[in-house]
Amino acid sequence: MTIGTVYLVGAGPGDPGLLTIRARELLRSCDDVVYDALVNEEMLSAELGGRDVARHFVGKRGGESASARQGDIERLLVRLAREGRRVVRLKGGDPFVFGRGGEEAQALAEAGIPFEIVPGITAGVAGPAYAGIPVTHRGAATAVTLVTGHEDPEKGERGTDWGALARTNATLVLYMGVRTLPDVVRELLAGGRSADTPAAVIERATYPAQRVIIGTLATIADRAREASVAAPAITIVGDVVGLRDEIEWFDRRPLAGARIVVTRARAQASSLSARLRELGADVIEMPAIRVEPLDPGPLDRALAVAPGYDWMIFTSQNAVEIVWRAMRARGLDARTLGGVRIAAIGRATADALLDHGMAADVVPQRFVAESLLEALETRDDVSGRRVLLPRAADARDVMPDGLRTLGAQVDVVPIYRTVMDGEGAARVAARLTAGDVDLVTLTSSSTARYFVDAVGADAARAAPVASIGPVTSAAARALGLRVAVEAEESTIAGLIAALTTLRR
Repeated sequence: MTIGTVYLVGAGPGDPGLLTIRARELLRSCDDVVYDALVNEEMLSAELGGRDVARHFVGKRGGESASARQGDIERLLVRLAREGRRVVRLKGGDPFVFGRGGEEAQALAEAGIPFEIVPGITAGVAGPAYAGIPVTHRGAATAVTLVTGHEDPEKGERGTDWGALARTNATLVLYMGVRTLPDVVRELLAGGRSADTPAAVIERATYPAQRVIIGTLATIADRAREASVAAPAITIVGDVVGLRDEIEWFDRRPLAGARIVVTRARAQASSLSARLRELGADVIEMPAIRVEPLDPGPLDRALAVAPGYDWMIFTSQNAVEIVWRAMRARGLDARTLGGVRIAAIGRATADALLDHGMAADVVPQRFVAESLLEALETRDDVSGRRVLLPRAADARDVMPDGLRTLGAQVDVVPIYRTVMDGEGAARVAARLTAGDVDLVTLTSSSTARYFVDAVGADAARAAPVASIGPVTSAAARALGLRVAVEAEESTIAGLIAALTTLRR
């Protein structure tokens, strides 16, 4: 049997954006993932997608009897490789910085198992950077020492000379030292480090919930205890901590720390979620709806005579994508609609058309059906003309009724329907009920309806909502939801702008 390969991979400190390109490639092609407690599980699920990948949790927590034993982890890696598996051994941070990656590499080498080392960004550098603390800085620190704080300074035998570290002016970065921090502080003070030396503890570094506790070497242990700091956390000791007031950036982002539920269909949620995360939000994805294509027969028949239509109207990006796939399946492209005028309900829909080489002739100022009808009413090439309207089966009748009022001959072709998805609804409902959500984003009236159905009316009403436009707002209010803000422009960009305004 062909022996597999084990990849010792650093997952970074938590922010999915800090995952390396090589790590992402391996996660998207592996058979098994063996991962630690410090790995961001949401990032892991997102990278694995829907692939059938075996997951092996081997997390360790100080003092917990359920923690995985190092020898058992090494034997698991060897066994999986001998079964011909492609194994990612995923570690928080970097595998060779207090990650015991060297021990696992030795075990694999001894067993004759091929392996590869994929470095990751370590929390000891990334965490301070996200807190606005450079670990080295001209005039403040010319060296940095990474040291485990997990070792008890008062035990008989120890590998860390705290007295020697106290006598340097290097920045000290302590990993895993929440429990032993008072002892470490005492040793550093006894070794001659000034009690006034700036110090900081960073909890959940690089995550949206990151907290930074500031003090001095003399006060930092008490301040961390008063703030109930919990692992994972790192401690920084050195003059560089004083630079935080000047160059702090992470906590100053417009949506820093805001816990926001994104309810868009999974295929469309990524762009909104990514932008919210860039602005500092803690994004909780719960797709309220799923798009299901309908019987393609009616659309195929309509496309067979598409050149005979005068207008084709698109009221969603979903409609654009489904129509385009149907056209390609028939061997058609944008030239088929060369003589057909096209209207799009909004800029995002128009951009989706442009992606396939089709430019919209009409895009209204306000991205709702009523506004599109007003734009068409000003034209002299609608009355008496044939219009093809491919759309959702459960869409409002405002558009076809309005077109007929304008004198058009309308063929409505239902091509998809939205149904409730609600993946992760129980988890989101619990967070809503506990008051652990600041805002819920709604991007359509159907999303509002299915969100309430998925989490339950009481939970849905526990947090305010941000609406993409007036139609969605009306649907939300009819369901008893509190609309805190409505986008001025019914686009994702407009929704994000409204959210940042709400937080000012």
